[in-house]
Amino acid sequence: MSEATFEEAQRELEQIVHRLESGEVPLDEALRLWERGEQLYKLCRDRLERAEGKIEELATRVEATREKP
Repeated sequence: MSEATFEEAQRELEQIVHRLESGEVPLDEALRLWERGEQLYKLCRDRLERAEGKIEELATRVEATREKP
């Protein structure tokens, strides 16, 4: 199975948070959900950091192009 997209991971993470906040999840399931949430959070954070790096690189290229006569 392929890795989830950012949007899919974010949606699943939101669902996990909602379930945990409900207080109606048994302890074992809550621990499993927490661990999955940690994985999804890391995936989302990593994707955002990569996107930020690409944006900064592109902005640098654009700025360098503007500086050339």
